[in-house]
Order: sequence, then structure tokens, then C-alpha cells
Amino acid sequence: MILAVLRETHPGERRVALTPDVAKRLAGQSIEVWVEAGAGAAAGYADEAYAEVGATMKPDRAAVCSGADLVASVRAPSDIDALSEGGAFLGVFQPLSSPDVVNGLARRKVTSFSLDLLPRITRAQSMDVLSSQATAAGYKAVLLASTHLPKFFPMLVTAAGTIPPAKVLILGAGVAGLQAIATARRLGAQVRAFDVRPAVKEQVESLGATFVQPDEAVDAEGEGGYAKEQTSDQQERTVAFLSQQAAEVDVIITTAQIPGRTAPVLITEDAVRGMRAGSVIVDLASETGGNCALTEAGETVERHGVTILGPVNVAATMATHTSQMFAKNVQSFLGELLKDGAMELDFDNEIVVGTCITHEGKVVHERTRQAMEGGAGS
Repeated sequence: MILAVLRETHPGERRVALTPDVAKRLAGQSIEVWVEAGAGAAAGYADEAYAEVGATMKPDRAAVCSGADLVASVRAPSDIDALSEGGAFLGVFQPLSSPDVVNGLARRKVTSFSLDLLPRITRAQSMDVLSSQATAAGYKAVLLASTHLPKFFPMLVTAAGTIPPAKVLILGAGVAGLQAIATARRLGAQVRAFDVRPAVKEQVESLGATFVQPDEAVDAEGEGGYAKEQTSDQQERTVAFLSQQAAEVDVIITTAQIPGRTAPVLITEDAVRGMRAGSVIVDLASETGGNCALTEAGETVERHGVTILGPVNVAATMATHTSQMFAKNVQSFLGELLKDGAMELDFDNEIVVGTCITHEGKVVHERTRQAMEGGAGS
């Protein structure tokens, strides 16, 4: 079994799908690892580090793909035709909203797996790339907010008087939101959090934050523990409540996303207008439309006296550790995919069927196929 690791070419992508320590473990499982030259450099993993653990370095994309049984990268390669026809590919390529990538993989008859569609089951936790990468995003979002906020985060007692702590509101209590809560608390801020899933209240409070919700609670928990899209009435009540909350805080960090859908707008322009001068919003949902109506993906803007950050691919800014976590996720997934060092597809395995997108020239993932058919008819 030969596993090839690609050098990422997406702008700003610094991660690598496999780190040297994981490559060493895979070698002990009869898996030969080929690595494209420079694949790990941006994440702090030199070619020499891979060679030292027995990986074979390949000079370019064509060389690393040719003869490989399975190719892995963080994102889908822009040059899908470089993948061997009839081969296999593993990565995170958001197939529900990437029809061109899916069609390209099907055209090449590539058996592809996208780890962002792993089922939310206990057995899949060790391979959950969304959770591992969201941990970094939630942490980094708070640091970004702290550098832009013209205030201290903690309460300070000084000879010049007592400075009150910053007030932070976290929207969404998934992995990113919970990490943001923990980080803001470690920095000494007063933290409150909102989520449309009341079931997360206990988790929020266990981290020392206050769980806030409208008097008439909104419950929009969907399949697998993810949030689902709210009704128009629920959305109106949520937005009105969050506008009141926004006026009372110094920082808002938004993390609310719905798989395969545009992110819900939770902070309107009127809400921004009502915030304190100098306040900061960090919108982690910027790549899927943004939770704030004024967010510009990839940009930092000032509107109505409020600084609004729309960072993209935040996990890539912490590439050393996020690559390490991603690689361990890949290693765990391979345990479901391989048997005795060879790929053996078991479509009775819910992890395999939940992540396999294309196979033998067809789109075999039902939700992806439905999304593509819906897009074609719109």
C-alpha cells in the first residue's frame, strides 16, 4: 500500500495532511509513504524529517501521484487531473458545495473520501477533522479579538484605579465556540454564550461562562447534534435577542454554521450600529457568508465604530499543531479504510459510506448527489 502526500497549493494553506511522526507509525503498518517535496515546509516539517522516518521523497506532483494507491491532502488539489485515473483520494473538499471538484473526481474515476462528512458517532471522534481544526480556530479568534480591542481582557487593579474585565459574547457552542469560551476565560474576560441548542448549556457553564437565551427559548438542534436552519419566526426572535446582547459586550465571536448551507446572519447592521465604539467582532463563519451582515471574508473592516474581522482558514495560521492533529485524524480514518495494509471498501461501514463521495465514475454519496441535483435545477 502506497500513500502519497501532496504539497498544498491553495492560497494561504500552510498545513500538510501527514506529519513525520504519523508517517513513521504508518510505516510500521506496512504502508509506504511518498511525500511531494516541500509538502510540510510551511508547517515546520522539513523534507529531511520525513526521510529520516523512512518516507520516500518525490520531486513533484506527477512523481508522487504516479503509482500511489491513495493520495492525501488537506484540500482537493487544483489539478485534479494529476490524480491517477481509477486511484483513490482522501482530503477535505466540502463536496456539498463543491460540484466542480466532485465532477472532476468522478470523471477521473477516483474513489474519493471527504472527512468533513464523517458521521457524528463516538467511533468517529478520533478522525473528526472538523473538530480538531475548529479547536485552533476558536482559540485563535480570541487572540485576534484581544489584539484589536482597545481594552484589557482581564480585570486589573492598579494604582490608577480598577479596570473592569472585557465582556465577550460567543455565538455558537460547538468545538470552536467552546474553545473560544475557554480561551477568553483564561484571558480573564467575562464570557456569555448563545446557541440555538439548549442542550449545550451545561458545557458552556462548565467552562465558567453564562449561557444566555431568549425568554422563549429557541431549540434548533438537528441531526447528529449539529444546528439546523431556523424557521423565519425563530430567526427573527434570535436576531432581536442578540441585538440586545450585542449592545452590552465589547467582543463578539461568531462560530454558527450549518453544514452545506449559507451561515445564518445573527448580527445585523442595526445590531452593529448599537454596539459600543471600539468593539470587535471576529466572524469565523466568514467563508460561508458570515454571521454578521457586514463581514467581508478575508478582510478587517470598521463599520459604525466597530472593527469586524472575517478571517479565512484560521487553522492554517497554526499549521504546525493543526497539521499534527489532522495527520492523527487521517491515521485513525485509515484504520477503517485499510485491512492488512490494503484498501478494502466496506459499504456496510457507516464511516466509509458517510465519507465516500465518488467511486467507479459515479457520485455515490447520497447527500452530495442530492445537493448537486438541486443546484442543477435552480
